[in-house]
Amino acid sequence: MPGTITLTQGDAEGVALLTLAHPAKMNAIDIAMWRELQALMLHLQAMAPADAPHAVIVRGTDGHFAAGGDIVEFAGFRFEEETLRDFHENVVAPALHALIDCDIPLFAQIEGNCIGGGMEIAACCDIRICGEGSRFGAPIARLGFPMAPLELEVVSRVVPEAVLREMLLEARLFTAHAALHHGLVHAVVPDAEVAAHTLARAKALAHLSPQAARINKRTMRQLATGGPSEAERTAHYGYAPSEEHREGVMAFIEKRTPRFQRG
Repeated sequence: MPGTITLTQGDAEGVALLTLAHPAKMNAIDIAMWRELQALMLHLQAMAPADAPHAVIVRGTDGHFAAGGDIVEFAGFRFEEETLRDFHENVVAPALHALIDCDIPLFAQIEGNCIGGGMEIAACCDIRICGEGSRFGAPIARLGFPMAPLELEVVSRVVPEAVLREMLLEARLFTAHAALHHGLVHAVVPDAEVAAHTLARAKALAHLSPQAARINKRTMRQLATGGPSEAERTAHYGYAPSEEHREGVMAFIEKRTPRFQRG
């Protein structure tokens, strides 16, 4: 049975859910799921800010985030250089970069296994919350292949180099508390509380300025690639006359709660 990725649009508080589901395979990600992930993230990015959710929670079903790629599919493309390169550079990498390039804050709700492709997806999220029973890693050396360059670049943004060497060279898996210690996640909570904790943090963020979040994410992407350029720095200040900017400042001066627009 193939897997699915579904998007549940934002609730009244502006939080949407993106759910990875692959029954009986701990949400292993097949090719169709990678393509759907990219399509859904491009859809979210294209939405007008007034209509878009203010936060998105990325999660798995049945007690797992995602246990990597769907290995059953591998024999169909991994043994030819052209098809192997096409999979990694034209299927997986575009999906990951669609996550990274999304201006909407992304929360990873991590339960159970967060392995391989699952860890790559989590690495693209802004805030990562996991349960005490979660496991992290990319033990693909046991399968006889390395991590693709574009995917390794993504993971290296959140996994320190020394830890990444253990993870890839020794096929080591890390516990939730080790992941927290090394900065792979922002919080570890009891397994039964992961969903509620993540939702609470997403809702709290959704009540802050969505415009500020979008601009901050854009600037951090620019910094990660050597920018911002002079033109990007100039464009940064275009928010000056916006209603949201004025509302936030005046609410503070008037000692009231700001009323930011809800998507």
